Amino acid sequence: MLRPEPKQMSFHSSLYNKIPENHILKKIVSVVDFSFINELLEESYCKTFGRPAKEPEMMCKLLFLQHLYNLSDEKVREEASLNLAYMYFLGINPEDSLPDKSLLSKFRTFRLQESTLDDIITEIVRQCVEKGIIEGKSVSIDATHIEANTIKKSPERLMKHLARNIISTYEQESGKTLKFMPQVPNYKEIEDHKEAKEVMKTYLETVIDIFDKNVVPDGEKTIEMIEKAKEILNDPKFINQKSIRSLIDEDARVGRKSKTQSFFGFKTEFVMTADERIITSVKTGNGVYTDGSYTKEMLQQTKKTGIKLEEVYADKAYFRKPILDDIENMNAKAYIPVSESVYRLDESEYTYNKDSDEWQCSQGNITLKKKQFKSTTKERVKEYFKYYFDINQCKACPKHDECAGKNSRKILHVGLNTPEFYEISQYQKTEEFKEKYKKRASIEGKNAELKRFHGLYRARGYGLLSVSIQSKLAAIAVNIKRISAIISSPLAIAKEEFQIIRCKMEFKEILLTF
Repeated sequence: MLRPEPKQMSFHSSLYNKIPENHILKKIVSVVDFSFINELLEESYCKTFGRPAKEPEMMCKLLFLQHLYNLSDEKVREEASLNLAYMYFLGINPEDSLPDKSLLSKFRTFRLQESTLDDIITEIVRQCVEKGIIEGKSVSIDATHIEANTIKKSPERLMKHLARNIISTYEQESGKTLKFMPQVPNYKEIEDHKEAKEVMKTYLETVIDIFDKNVVPDGEKTIEMIEKAKEILNDPKFINQKSIRSLIDEDARVGRKSKTQSFFGFKTEFVMTADERIITSVKTGNGVYTDGSYTKEMLQQTKKTGIKLEEVYADKAYFRKPILDDIENMNAKAYIPVSESVYRLDESEYTYNKDSDEWQCSQGNITLKKKQFKSTTKERVKEYFKYYFDINQCKACPKHDECAGKNSRKILHVGLNTPEFYEISQYQKTEEFKEKYKKRASIEGKNAELKRFHGLYRARGYGLLSVSIQSKLAAIAVNIKRISAIISSPLAIAKEEFQIIRCKMEFKEILLTF
């Protein structure tokens, strides 16, 4: 049962006067009102039955402290029982008791939802916008990888574990010992990796076949393990090492940091204000997540905070037509470098005139007409333009054989968006773009901060949901730290003093009118 608890502080609360005024937690309490969290989570509690529950606001604040100082459940409870600043931030009396660490784990697992954390991030940022802490109109978007809380395994090893799990689960549930099972092959002695996979696949299929024909499993867990093994074996990606790589964390996947480096885990994408460096939106996917998959939703969440979005910064992974269109539809300007994967054109050989819709080659020949074509394959439908150069000029050109080949003239094949991308590429060569794009660099520092100081280099738990909640709590933690730093800066203090003087002058003017 959720019921409001009294906020009146006890006599011992005078100890809070010992906390310095510039302490990070004291500063954030003076700016952000966290009471909205109780309203967000009240529907997840029974209003009439059960014991009085711990306040959701306090439970969330414990989680914020945990990620702010990178502590375990047990350690954050211990520190909050001793540290006056922690108690002050939690809004409790120094003599009050704190919930058990197990309750904190249950709250995170059963009460907190991804959407709830999104709402918390949005509301904190909205309050900062309302109070003038955030004034910028530009944001950066980027993704960073998170290592899984387990190791990746080869298909051979996974199949060995699946077979062992089926047998051990059956023996535990039935109390019987299986003596006629085939011996486990030693796949490590097989030098050929493909042969080793086939041997272990045959072994696992044999185990499953024995249970299907000779052994009738009674327990639900045994049946569940057999069905799970069949499902994994039937996945065409599994043997090619593109699917499940761990039975402990089945959501984790192998992703690429670069052409030569890979990782096993997840990717978290976030939007951050370019000037104040405050995170406004967070999304998490598995290791093969494509950057920019949720750009539109993340920017819309950013706009809910009250930020007037005018500029969006990102790296070349985000240079895709749908993303550029979404940004344009929000009346914002995209500062994203052209990606070679979507814009394949040698600019040293061809230039484009958007007014006349003509291409000109390096020898001065200009296209006379264009046609639109569509080619259909099993994988996709491809649409493109063919631009035709002047045939007579092509024939007389000294580069004819090198350029046109067997054809009588050069025909330029370009994608439907290539003319538009050409204009963007020309602007990106200007000093204006280069100077503006320097703003994006700040997001790399935020990536490093999240990983180094707030534990986002590695997942704390297992599964996509757990990692997503961890990412959003870490984002709230760095926002708390950053907001405190902004309002503690000399400029912010001077602004506040100016506002106080201004209010006093306006009050005096009002008094003089009477």
